[in-house]
Parts: sequence; structure tokens; C-alpha cells
Amino acid sequence: MEADALKLKVVFLGTNGWFSTNLGNTSCVLIDSAKHYVVFDAGDGIYKLDRHIKTEKPINLFLSHLHLDHIIGLHILGKFNFRQKIRIYGYKGTKDGLGIIRHPYSAPLSDLPIQIEINDLEEDEHNLPFPVTYKPLIHADPCLGYRLKLDDRIVAYCADTGICDNLYALAENADLLITECSYKSGQEAWSWPHLKPEEAANVAKRANAKRLVLTHFDANIYRTLEDREQAETTARKIFEKTVAACDDLEIEF
Repeated sequence: MEADALKLKVVFLGTNGWFSTNLGNTSCVLIDSAKHYVVFDAGDGIYKLDRHIKTEKPINLFLSHLHLDHIIGLHILGKFNFRQKIRIYGYKGTKDGLGIIRHPYSAPLSDLPIQIEINDLEEDEHNLPFPVTYKPLIHADPCLGYRLKLDDRIVAYCADTGICDNLYALAENADLLITECSYKSGQEAWSWPHLKPEEAANVAKRANAKRLVLTHFDANIYRTLEDREQAETTARKIFEKTVAACDDLEIEF
């Protein structure tokens, strides 16, 4: 039982990129660790958060960037009655950027029945509840990737990025690497850098990660479950321990 208590539980609440479909909601991942809840991104999949948060452990929400499919779920936070504060972290400028969550678009975060604290991450940031490394990725707009140490395990989360040095650095020796997989093999759009399945797999292999989960499937490209299964098959030819995520997938390790 003691060993089980030390396992990390990862729940994929939203696995679509761009917009929601019958296959899934937009990006949101929950990690349940011994002392903390960690949430990556606030797509509309975040509405499921109260299905899994049942204790008063601190909730830490890390935003990769401010594209709407990664923050639209902030509009949903008013449905929750969590007693603990939700601490939101993002790149410098996030606090100002989230000023869009206000009248006439939505209820301001300050008016919600739960406590919200927004923090811009600085290069010399040290006031975090556990070891966190964050680095800029390559995308159409500023975007951060994250590397967290929780319960002696390393989890890397890299959403919305093309291939770059920081992607490899964040993934190095990770116990779990979570990357986006917006494109299919052979697709390119240089003004909107994203990953293909074989690229994500090559990153995991070169970085010596232990396992890889693909998520953030572009909803206009990955229209069926079979499309995701094909991405998994393609990636596994390079990196065997690959899983293509679907909404509500749970992983413990």
C-alpha cells in the first residue's frame, strides 16, 4: 500500500488541439501527486477537474501559452467549490494577458467563488512548491515547456512546439514525456510549428525518456480514433513505449 501511495496519477482531461469534438475536449492534463495537484493548461477539458480533485492539496496550474484552446477553460472555473487556492503560472506577461477573463466576455477571475492567484514566471523564479524548470519552445506565439519533479519522478510537458533544443533539454531522462502531436506524417506549416508522431518519438528516444504520451491532436486533422492509433503505431516504430492519449486516459507510475 505504501508503494501505491507514492505513485503519480496522470489524467488526460482534454486531448484535442484547436477545438473540441466528440473525440475530446481541448488541452488539459491533471497530475495527482502525494502533496500537490498539478494541472497543465486550461482548455475546456478542465471542466472535469472536480471529478478527480477530492482533497485540499494545493492546486498548481501551469499554462504553456495564451492561445484560446489552452485557456478557454478559465471561463469554467466558477463551477468549482474548491477550498484551496488555485495558483496559475505562465510566462512573463501571462497575468496581463489573462485580463481578457473579464466583462463583457466572462466573469472576472476575482469574482469567482474560489481563490485564484496568477504568477508570471521570471528567469530567477525560485518561489515554487516543487522543482520546476521552464523553457521557451518554438511556436507562433510565446510558449513554455515544463519539467517538474514530483515524488522523485520527472514529468515533462511540451505543448505547441516544433523541434528545438529546449524540447530535448526538458525531455532529458524524463520518467514521463507528454508532447503535442498536432500534425500527421508529412505535414508542415512553418508559421505554426507543431510536432508529427515520428518527431515526438525521436525526441523521446534521443532524450532517453522512459515513456511518451502524445496529446493535443489537431481536431481538424485527427478526426477519428483510428487517426490517433496510426500516430501511435508510427511513433512506436521509433520509441516503443508510446501511447496516443484520449480523453479520460489515466496513467499511474
